[in-house]
Amino acid sequence: MYEKELEAIQKAGRWRKREIYPSDLVDFASNDYLGFANDAKQMQKAYELMQSYNCYAPKASMLVNGYHPIHQYFEEKLCELNRFEGAIAVGSGFLANISLIEALVRKKDRLFMDEEYHASGILASRLLDASQVIVFKHNDPDDLQTKLKQYQSPSRNIIAIEGVYSMRGDIAPKAIFDIANQYEALLIVDEAHSSGVIGDNLLGIFDYYKLPIRPNYIKMGTLGKAYGSYGAYILASSEIISFLENRAKPIIYSTAPSLFDTALALVNLKKLYTQKERFIAKIQKRQKLVQKILGLELHSLILPIAQSSNQQALQNKQYLIQKGYLVGAIRQPTVEKPILRIIPRLGEAKTHLKAMLELLNSILLT
Repeated sequence: MYEKELEAIQKAGRWRKREIYPSDLVDFASNDYLGFANDAKQMQKAYELMQSYNCYAPKASMLVNGYHPIHQYFEEKLCELNRFEGAIAVGSGFLANISLIEALVRKKDRLFMDEEYHASGILASRLLDASQVIVFKHNDPDDLQTKLKQYQSPSRNIIAIEGVYSMRGDIAPKAIFDIANQYEALLIVDEAHSSGVIGDNLLGIFDYYKLPIRPNYIKMGTLGKAYGSYGAYILASSEIISFLENRAKPIIYSTAPSLFDTALALVNLKKLYTQKERFIAKIQKRQKLVQKILGLELHSLILPIAQSSNQQALQNKQYLIQKGYLVGAIRQPTVEKPILRIIPRLGEAKTHLKAMLELLNSILLT
């Protein structure tokens, strides 16, 4: 039924499939930035935490009977560390973005979205009237300000950005936060790739810029990246969290997040915060190694390498696999132009990273 469409995808070099890679490959493709996915001791701690309760599955939505003390404990810890009033655990980052944008942007409101915002936010924006959605140039405060002047709503204005962008690894400029405050706009910050990676306390972009938390700030983060688990969370004022409980369909109508995954994220968050200096030192060593070998400055743990074509991206990925290293070959529609996406994650030894970067450098020079 879809033969022609699949044939067109294959011809364009955009065909994808699920694949289980050999377990002996050195992994520089995953979003497990800090290496928690391989930490058996942390998994044991989460298991022991679960053992202190007599219920091990959420059983229902958050608003029926799915809300569990583990969810509450995790939310309270997030609020304590990030200095937000309220929090709510959500099933995934995708659902969190759908929740925020579909629920918060009401009929008379306007949404101003960075053109490289995550696909989940773009999908959510299509649930709105097209006239409500204004896209501004990537990480461009001047373009945002121009469009706010031209299109701002007399009701609510909502800005959506990412802390660290998942394909470029670049950080949102502080000027965007200043503009949000100037216009008294709600600011949604997707911190999926910045929480656990940047900031003096590794808490993300609010921590990175040392920003006092304001009622117009909303932070969304995932558990499937630096926190080595699965799920997501939203941090905001108590009023906004209450509104989401009452209006956000993915929260109201989805089964509550997995208890074990939430417990695992909780123990990992505690370890990350109590050992932040050690994690920061490891991150900085890997960033310096990239600078030394490739001459590229990293502000996060995402290293994008431009490729001339989809075919080149796939060939270089396969070459590195043959040498024992796994990296991502990212193609359209995820990115406009293909890249190798490399994650110098802490779960692999620095010696492996050095060897892979030297191989990569030899590819770039040929």
